[in-house]
Amino acid sequence: MFALDAFHLARIQFAFTVSFHILFPAITIGLASYLVVLEGMWLRTKNDVWRSLYHFWLKIFAVNFGMGVVSGLVMAYQFGTNWSGFSQFAGSITGPLLTYEVLTAFFLEAGFLGVMMFGWNKVGPGLHFFSTCMVALGTLMSTFWILASNSWMHTPQGFTIENGQVIPQDWLAIVFNPSFPYRLIHMAIAAFLSSALFVGASGAWHLLRGNDTPAVRTMFSMAMWMALVVAPIQAVVGDMHGLNTLEHQPAKIAAIEGHWENPPGEATPLLLFGLPDMDEERTKYGLEIPALGSLILTHSLDKQVPALKDFPKEDRPNSTIVFWSFRVMVGMGLLMITLGLISVWLRYRHRLYHSRSFHWFALCMGPAGLLALLAGWVTTEVGRQPWVVYGYLRTIDAVSLHSTLQMSISLLAFFVVYSSVFGVGYLYLIRLIKKGPQPVDTLTSNTSGTPARPLSAAESVPEEEKI
Repeated sequence: MFALDAFHLARIQFAFTVSFHILFPAITIGLASYLVVLEGMWLRTKNDVWRSLYHFWLKIFAVNFGMGVVSGLVMAYQFGTNWSGFSQFAGSITGPLLTYEVLTAFFLEAGFLGVMMFGWNKVGPGLHFFSTCMVALGTLMSTFWILASNSWMHTPQGFTIENGQVIPQDWLAIVFNPSFPYRLIHMAIAAFLSSALFVGASGAWHLLRGNDTPAVRTMFSMAMWMALVVAPIQAVVGDMHGLNTLEHQPAKIAAIEGHWENPPGEATPLLLFGLPDMDEERTKYGLEIPALGSLILTHSLDKQVPALKDFPKEDRPNSTIVFWSFRVMVGMGLLMITLGLISVWLRYRHRLYHSRSFHWFALCMGPAGLLALLAGWVTTEVGRQPWVVYGYLRTIDAVSLHSTLQMSISLLAFFVVYSSVFGVGYLYLIRLIKKGPQPVDTLTSNTSGTPARPLSAAESVPEEEKI
């Protein structure tokens, strides 16, 4: 650890905390919308299966939401402690955008979260459903503002620079920057897919354990429909996002493809696998398909894609990392599409709830959405290097002045605390999932009119389990 300098340790620390944090909002976004669907179906049909599923996933949502808030607060403080150069340069834009997120999304969630978690028997069904909808809307609004800020760092516009600081000039241009629509849709769909696979894996686990109830079948079926429909849509959105990246960040695309140079008159091949070497400026052991890179990235068979050697060495992203992180993301996406296709075939054969091999596949795919999401963020953020604000502020100029010893100690502390606190949180989530959806007549609720503790929504269990 001490062989690294403070700059790289600061980058590792931020990557560690943000990777931990993003897992929780991703599931929160998807589960919030899923809860809207479940409660809406219960209001429409009065079928107790929907109510049972709502209460089951509400407990998991509550714990996940709490861990997301805590990890997000810790991450935000690093902008001031470890990245003061970035805050001084771009704080006049990123600060207001994060403030808008708090004033709109977080306040909306906080205002209705209590009613959603504890108000089932205390307010009318319409008001409770409205509260669930507002919490779901709040999660999407939070995504909007966070992605607006992050996208501006990739495709900055709408500002001037005076005395080394960014001065906002056009907030519409800042928010709706060129990469924002693609990144927002791509992230939202990724969150929905991650949650669907999480739900599907939970259903598969219960089916494998013989807990073949209508509620388990329903949530498993819904997750498989989601994978079938949404995973191909995500692939199309990803292609559009890639074309936008080629226009605004061509060096990132060259690094993703491990593409170093363009021989005159030759179309760009697609490298399936290989080992990019930044020192030797070539991709070793490459397995390529001729001209397919041009077809995918330019939708033609004769146009060339910019190569890494077209850019100065100091402006090149680390191709070794993004080359493989991108392929992990794509690989997970292909597995999701495969999962959806197999599910519809089994559904047609009336074996969806009886194929143990498929249930094992769905169970193993549980973390695939989150793994793809993390790989995607590694691709886009490492691919932006060596810039924090693309083309304007280099990462090395954004870091605070700390010693290597200070950064080493803080990184170790983060690792120990996060592993302990969030490790316990994950174990608690697994414990909740193992309980499974409970019949409606066993659900308990605090109807005494006394205040409930914040996590008591997650602690409500059937009386027969309180031993």
